[in-house]
Formats: sequence, structure tokens, C-alpha cells
Amino acid sequence: MKTSPSVSLGLSLLLGSLLLAPPALAQTKSVRNSPPLREAAPAKAGVSAERLARIDAMCEDALRENRIPGVVALVARNGKIVYHKAFGMADNAAGRTLKRDDIFRIASQSKAITSTAVMMLWEEGRFRLDDPVSNWIPEFKGAQVLKTYNEADGTWTGEPVKREITIRHLLTHTSGLGYGVIDGDARFKQLYAKAGVTDLFTTEPVTIGDSVKRLAKLPLHHHPGDKFTYSEGLDVLGYFIEVVSGMPFDVFLQKRLFGPLGMKDTGFYLPVEKAGRLVAVQKPEGDKWVRYPVTFYDPDYPIKGAKSFFSGGAGLCSTAKDYATFLQMYLNGGELGGVRLLSRTTVDVIMREQVAGDLFGGGDKHYGLAFGVVTAKGQGKGGEGSAGTFDWGGYFNTQYFADPKEKLIGVLMKQTQGGNDNTGWKFRQLVGQTVDD
Repeated sequence: MKTSPSVSLGLSLLLGSLLLAPPALAQTKSVRNSPPLREAAPAKAGVSAERLARIDAMCEDALRENRIPGVVALVARNGKIVYHKAFGMADNAAGRTLKRDDIFRIASQSKAITSTAVMMLWEEGRFRLDDPVSNWIPEFKGAQVLKTYNEADGTWTGEPVKREITIRHLLTHTSGLGYGVIDGDARFKQLYAKAGVTDLFTTEPVTIGDSVKRLAKLPLHHHPGDKFTYSEGLDVLGYFIEVVSGMPFDVFLQKRLFGPLGMKDTGFYLPVEKAGRLVAVQKPEGDKWVRYPVTFYDPDYPIKGAKSFFSGGAGLCSTAKDYATFLQMYLNGGELGGVRLLSRTTVDVIMREQVAGDLFGGGDKHYGLAFGVVTAKGQGKGGEGSAGTFDWGGYFNTQYFADPKEKLIGVLMKQTQGGNDNTGWKFRQLVGQTVDD
């Protein structure tokens, strides 16, 4: 009986992990033993119950104004969940009400998880951040920067890079890689499509190794390290993790991150028993919310198709509580439940400014190795949290932030494309005003 290339790769990587993985791969115990996130009365966490009610009003207003079809909101402080509610519908067409433990496509919220996995391997001394990625993925050797492009036939010319793409470049979106179908440069949209690069989501029998090797043959936006260009670098790192660890990427995340943290509803694809908890992607149509159609991707990719493409930049699904658990590990300095995922010193490196220049305008944030991070100037403007607050969001309209100074987490989960949603900034602002100690 023949096996598919993707299955053969998975089996060989898994076999390699079983035969070659050193004992150091096991999670380490910590001298700390922070409890898992559990619900508690707001007052026990220094939060005002009366002020939390303003979040209720905001969510209800957004539903009444038809800005969103539904939302799950979670607030945690000092390691305690003080607010966790669902509003509206998970699927208007099916008449399904949204529940707190429903599962969302988190898209670019996957990036911080992939970055964390990379840094876990870095802590084991497997590589340096400024090592060339071609040491592990040789297809990136001899990369070129785009000089000319012929739209008529898709041919291009390039010039050799001044320096090789490094692990740090990939983590910080300074590699020069682009983002295909959502790229701001039409030339790269065409180049990636012609080469068969899978940008975000797919139901086709593709692996990240397949896609990354095609991507490596294409030109770059600019010389590595020269500037920030949001990219597929975290997909490259998903494959890099497979090569370095000897495990399929999904297996690595489950074994090394999700399992130890108790993130039982986080993964790339949903088993049959969880498919009914996947929230529909919806868009506004007149005064109704309808299911988003199949475009360059099928919105039901987490429950349909080959389920073989593990996108480190955009592929994961999760719940509000699972993602809050991941953020709590960071607020604890890399530990949760007596298991140490990262050293406190590594967390400090991850939060440090890594990309020169004002990426976000006004100097309100800098970019680290996994997150956007609020600066002192950003704190002073109000509504963003304390200096050091880290955040990002996702393509399907999900947002999160965590404030280390206030030990405060906010997670807002929606699944929409289009519309006039203002809940993201309102939620963040309202979470901050709940602090009462």
C-alpha cells in the first residue's frame, strides 16, 4: 500500500523524534507552581464587578447596532478569570447561539505560539537567533531581492541578498518575504500564486514543507534586516521546528506546549466531536449576518479537507480560555502549573525591541520576537495598557492583550469578515478601567 508524501514525511519525522530526541526535550519542573486559570469573584482579583458590567453593555450595544453577530469576551487578573461571557450567535444561518467554550479560527494569533515554540528550542541550544535559516532549510541559500518583474509572463530578475535570512529575521518580519494573497504588492501576489505557495489556509493535501520550499525559490521584497514587511516568516519557522525537533509541527505543539498548559481545545484542525463548536465566519449582508463564502480559501478548513497544512502564521484554532492560559504563562514569566515552558530571562528577550524604526506610528509600540509591545509613550496616550503590554490580533477579527504590570489579560473572540466593528478598542479601554485596588 502506498502512502502519500505528507503521510510519509509525518511518519519519518515522528520516528526521528522517537529515536533521536534527547531527554532534554521533556518539559522541566519549576520551583514555582502557579495555579491554572480559574474563575473567581472580581473583588478577589482587585477588579470592580460594577465596572465589568460596562463590558456587558458594550457587547450588547454592538449586537443591537448589528456591528457583530456574536462575541466571547474574557478578562483575567492576578491569575483569576473575573469575566467570561458569550453574546449573540455562533451561526445565524443555523440559529446556533454562541457559547463561552466555542472554538475560533485565531489566524495570526498563531504567530505568538509559533514564536514561543521556536524560543523553546533556542533555550535548548539548538541554534542562535542570528544563524542563517539555510543551515536547516538549504533552499533559502542564495536568496535574491526582486529587481524587475514582467507581469505578462511572470518572469523576474533579482540581485543577491547582502546577508542571509536568519531566525531573528523570520521572527520579526524583517526577512524580506511577503504574504502572497494578502500582500500589499501585487507583484508578490502573482509570484506566490504562480509558484503554488499556500499563504494562509487550505483544504488541499499540502504540507508546510512543500509550501516553504516553493517560497524559498522566490525573490524577496528587500534585503533581510533592512525593514519590516509582514510575512510568511512564521510558516517558514513552523517547518524549521519540524526539521530541528524531528517532529511534525502539530505534534510538537501538542507535546511541548498545549498539553503541558492544558490547552485542550487548541490545534490546527478539529476532530469530529469538536466540529460542532467551530464558530462560523460571517459577513454582513443588508441587515443580516450570513456565512462567508468560499473565496481563495474554504472557511470550513478546520473541519474539512486534507488537514495536512500546519500554518505557523495563521492556522490554529482555539478558545478564549485556552488563549488566555497561553498569555497567563507569559505573565508568570514562562511558567504555569509548576511546568516551565520558558525562562523568565527568555521572556524578557522576547519582549525587547527587535526592529529599528517606528513601525506603528507615533512611537506607541515596538515589535519584539512574538508580539507588539506598548511603549511608555503608548501608555501615556491611554487605552492601550501599561508600558510592556503585549498584543496582536487575527484575520477573522480576534484580539488579545496582556499587561504584565497590572497582571491583566483581555481576550475578545469574533469570526467576521467586513462590517463596522468598534468592539476591539472599546473592549481594551473598558478592561483597563475595571482595575480596583
